[in-house]
Amino acid sequence: MALPAPISVSYGRVPLRPDIRFRTTADGAKLAVGTYGQGPPLVRAGTWLTHVEYDATSPLSAHWGEELARRHRYIAYDSRGCGLSDRQVPELSLDVFVSDLEAVVDGLALERFPLFGLSMGAPVAVAYAAKHPERVSRLVLHGGFHRSYLAAKSSDPRVLEEVDVLLKSARHGWGSGSPALRQVFVAKFMGNATEAQRQAFDERQRVSSTAEVAEQYLRAMFAFDVKDLAPQVSCPTIAFHSRGDQLIFFDQGRKLAALIPGARFVPLDSVNHVPFREEPAWQVLVAALRAFLDEDQSTGSPSPTRALTSRQLDVLRAVARGLTDKEIASELSLSPRTVEMHVSRALAALECANRAQAVRKAAALGLLD
Repeated sequence: MALPAPISVSYGRVPLRPDIRFRTTADGAKLAVGTYGQGPPLVRAGTWLTHVEYDATSPLSAHWGEELARRHRYIAYDSRGCGLSDRQVPELSLDVFVSDLEAVVDGLALERFPLFGLSMGAPVAVAYAAKHPERVSRLVLHGGFHRSYLAAKSSDPRVLEEVDVLLKSARHGWGSGSPALRQVFVAKFMGNATEAQRQAFDERQRVSSTAEVAEQYLRAMFAFDVKDLAPQVSCPTIAFHSRGDQLIFFDQGRKLAALIPGARFVPLDSVNHVPFREEPAWQVLVAALRAFLDEDQSTGSPSPTRALTSRQLDVLRAVARGLTDKEIASELSLSPRTVEMHVSRALAALECANRAQAVRKAAALGLLD
């Protein structure tokens, strides 16, 4: 696959040239992982329309890599079916994408890190953060959603019609197909762009995946649903969303942020799904993002004694007594889901992978007396 000639781009002292390695997933797929810069790790959850080599120099994405590698070892990877990763994708689902993220961070031996979810990667990041609260120190979301077209109970004919249009556009307009059909997605992603930017996006579609995989991605993404998982996220979270986003509507991003306890929602005055470097919205995003990530580095991990609430301690003591979630819920007049949430947050505060570890650590700290 021919790529444009590489462009030398730098941001301060951080050269935007990824170190590309490959990681193997649980089912044997090879994922291309690009690493930029130095410092504490920052991981981007997999999304579609990526190519770790092409993205490093693309006018549509280079500014993201430059910014995120400014003070971090920024780690991005091509999801299966995209870019330099294996193009054979027998199955795509939210669980598969979460498993792939697990393979990347486990392969890099990352213990705790900020996690970035962009577009389709936002629900993937939410699902991972809910499943692994002890690993995610902070969560950054942009252009995300909590429930997609086919996951909702609504049978609105207009929604189904739009789904059909997007699937047909992917099926017939990707790769060597009609440029006019590919423009359906260009218009969705970019409401205000130069002709050069539109051509760059059209090229991104061509190099990132085949028509068949593009349709598979859409079908999988349209079934995403993290409405019940988002309230289980226990780390500090910031969510950005463009007011005029035509791919994932503003209200979707707002609802996702509202579901995450304590999440900060930052509206951006842009009509593009992802702001360009030249937009004022990009500067707003950068200022808020830097403050959010810098706080993570300056505060460090809180003391477990201060981080655990009295209710979390009550639940953890009950866990230590061998009670089930249902028994704990009955004893403390809570719902089983609320018990599960308290356990999840206690694990995160104690930086433990499971309940047994948490009980042992809490006992050693004298928290179970």
